[in-house]
Amino acid sequence: MSEVDLHGKVVLVTGAGKGVGRALAESLAACGAVVAANDISPVNVEEVVAGITARGGKAKAYIEDVAKKVAVQAVIKNIEDEWGSLDMLIIHAAVEPHMSLLTMDEWDWHRTLDVNLTGAFLMMQSAGRVMSMGKTRGVIIVIVPGANQEVRKETGAYESSMEGLRALSRSAGRELSEFGVRVYAVENEGTEKVVEKVLSLLEKEEK
Repeated sequence: MSEVDLHGKVVLVTGAGKGVGRALAESLAACGAVVAANDISPVNVEEVVAGITARGGKAKAYIEDVAKKVAVQAVIKNIEDEWGSLDMLIIHAAVEPHMSLLTMDEWDWHRTLDVNLTGAFLMMQSAGRVMSMGKTRGVIIVIVPGANQEVRKETGAYESSMEGLRALSRSAGRELSEFGVRVYAVENEGTEKVVEKVLSLLEKEEK
């Protein structure tokens, strides 16, 4: 696995309370990064932060809903105020309801798109503005489903949001490149592979 040195870098991880998000937060902290760990619930993410600090790392939990513009702006501003910068953003927060299109409530449809797609947009926008004015190149990494991931039934809202997220990542990459901000979509092919891919990307960025 890559041994990238991230000392002095501040990284925001959304959906950091469990799964790939948690693994990335812990791995980036182990590489020396200051980790701003975001999740909608404190239950798991505060445990992640406690573990990082117990191992000598630097981390803080930011409990906010990424689907809310004011909440996202508050997270970014607080990170700037507390850590002085924002160098990297990893978008992992997502919801995946299992409901058929014939029975799904409108609220569930909107909530899925709000978290998975609108939340990513809001984070990219707010973080991108900060990164575009920074002294170093910013990096945004979006975790998307792997191409070979098993297609499950009754996930129409989730799949729709993920296709939109792929397109958004491509568009953001084109728009933000002129400001020195790099945007990557990393396919989720298992936790270990995702962590390895992300660290490899960051190692290249640091050279």
